[in-house]
Formats: sequence, C-alpha cells, structure tokens
Amino acid sequence: MLFADRPDAGRRLAEALRPLAQSDPVVLGLPRGGVPVAFRVAQELGAPLDVIVVRKLGVPRHPELGFGAIGEGGVRIINEDIVRRAGVPDSDIAAVQEAEETELRRRAREFRGDRPRVPFAGRTVVLVDDGIATGSTALAACAVARAQGAAHVVLAVPVAPPSAAARLREEADELVCLSSPAGFSAVGEWYRDFGQTPDEEVVALLARAARRAGPRLTSDVLVEAGGVDLPGTLTPAGGSGALVLFAHGSGSSRHSPRNRSVAAALNRAGLGTLLFDLLTADEEAEGGHVFDISALAGRLVDAAAWVRGRAPGPLGFFGAS
Repeated sequence: MLFADRPDAGRRLAEALRPLAQSDPVVLGLPRGGVPVAFRVAQELGAPLDVIVVRKLGVPRHPELGFGAIGEGGVRIINEDIVRRAGVPDSDIAAVQEAEETELRRRAREFRGDRPRVPFAGRTVVLVDDGIATGSTALAACAVARAQGAAHVVLAVPVAPPSAAARLREEADELVCLSSPAGFSAVGEWYRDFGQTPDEEVVALLARAARRAGPRLTSDVLVEAGGVDLPGTLTPAGGSGALVLFAHGSGSSRHSPRNRSVAAALNRAGLGTLLFDLLTADEEAEGGHVFDISALAGRLVDAAAWVRGRAPGPLGFFGAS
C-alpha cells in the first residue's frame, strides 16, 4: 500500500478507526511526522488532538542504535539485551537519559506552548505515528499513555514491518496497521511524499486543533437537590448556550461509557451537558429510594433550578435509565 503523503495516510487511518469515534477518544500524535497523520485522524473522528513526546536513548558513539526510550511522566524503557551486547555502563545510561530528559521537556514546551496536556485518564487513547521502524518509540508511547491513566490504548500506524507489528500488538490493547509488508526496509519508501515535518508545522497543527476544540472545561460538581448533594459531571454550553441534563436513576450511571459518549457528541455540537445521579451511592445500595417517584421528581426539578442558576440558556432533559 502506497500513501500519497501524511494527510492521505491520516485519512485512510481514520476510516479504519471510525468505530472508535463513539468512545470519546483522545488522539495523540508522535512528533514530528506522526502529527500531520494524527491531525487528520482527529479531524475525522471529532476528537481532541495532542502530542505524546518520547525520546530514544541511543548508545554512545552509535546513537542510531537505541537501547531504550523515555517519555513524559517519568516512563523509561530499557532493552537490557542491547545494553549487554553493546557494553553500555550505568554511567552512560544515566548521562544519555539526563540529556534526553532535557530535550523531552524542551520539545513538550515548544509544541504545546502554554497549553496543558489534554487529559485522557479513563478514556480511549489513539496513538498515531507515520510509520514504525523498530518500534521502540511506539513502545514508550504506549507505556506513557498507560502511566497517565488511559483506559484503552490503540496504536494506529499506516505501515510497519511484520516483526515490529507483532511485538506492538502485544503491548497495545489494539493495533491498527494498514500495511505490514514483508519487504519492509524504511517507512519513507511507502510514501510518495515523505518530506521532513518541521517543528513549526507541528506547532501550527496543534494550535489549529486547540482552536477548533476550544477549552475543555468539564468538571466534577455537586448538585444541590432534595436536601442532598448529588455528584455530577458538568460541561458548560458552547456557542449555542443550550445544555442537556442527563438524569440517571442510579448512583453511578454518570460514568456509563454509553452516556458519556452521547454527551461527548453533544459537546462537540456546542451543547453543554450535566450528567448526574438522582440517588447517592448509599441510597442505591439500600434500594429503598429507587421507586420513590415523588422524591426523584423533586430532585430533578431542583437540579433543573441548579442548572438554571449557572446556565440560563435553553435546557433539555435526557432520560438515561
């Protein structure tokens, strides 16, 4: 399979990844070349975009030979076999890691500017690169995503050699690889245009994605209703000013992946959402309040008033259970 350029590879990857759009994913590109691919994937899936910065640890005097990699969050992967065969002492490992950590922090600041990392704890994370050679960087990216709380890690690449694909399939929860040719020798041979991606392009694409998505203001709240504080998750309205209130009849349904997916789709359309539970966790466990319709209706009315005090625009209701 031959790709015209990185945006073309991203478009084709997005077609294979389309079923994930319903899981409210976060797309992370591996800079630099993976970001133009990831930008198109994020566009097609309607997902937020960020970078995941990792650095290869190269053997001194032979930096092209990687003995490991590091990533944000203090993640470090060491290939003990290469360390042993190359005779890399502990002092060299420490020196290389210190230098690469400095570069990792610099690149993260340069790419994101003053924007924080897109939060993805408890969510599906799609890691995107323009191709895989040895797989060491992708392995580090998977480890970083897990360390930062990703619930499901998907590694998506246009092309990779069969050996690397087999190894990565064991590390990621899911590998989406469009082509794994037996005659693989370099990523660039599978692109008609494989020019270098400058840092400026990465910065510009991330800024465009951030402007499109807008700030993510989702927060945990306590809704005062019926004399109790009910836990909820609030995302303020966008340009429409309208908000949809999800009323859950249990003590934990606001965490439902299905309902969160529906809410995320509404958020992308500019609507605000409040996912909250009509019962506390203790009340759900007791079971006595589950069919107390009068009390539950009263709490729903109070919750609507609570929302009105913070979002005076149009209000809709979604019966989630």
